[in-house]
Amino acid sequence: MKFINIGYGNMVAVERVVTLVSPDSAPVKRLIQDAKDDGRIIDVTCGRKTRAVVITDSEHVILSALQTETIANRLNNSDSDTVDTDAEEEEAAE
Repeated sequence: MKFINIGYGNMVAVERVVTLVSPDSAPVKRLIQDAKDDGRIIDVTCGRKTRAVVITDSEHVILSALQTETIANRLNNSDSDTVDTDAEEEEAAE
């Protein structure tokens, strides 16, 4: 399983990411409020402004202080910014 850093040491599994959107539009703001009401919100902004919203396959909504483009680049360049837990487990087993 591969993870990417979404800010301040917080990681998300690459396979679980469905979409990555900007928080500026009204529909996304409604989505965030609905997720807060339902308890599906994960805020990893550390008190900073929300600049990206990550939606997962489990319908959790993750708020990040990193730019949408930054997270998208990390998703596209998964070799440099991801942690491969399977490889770490194999190395630990040797």
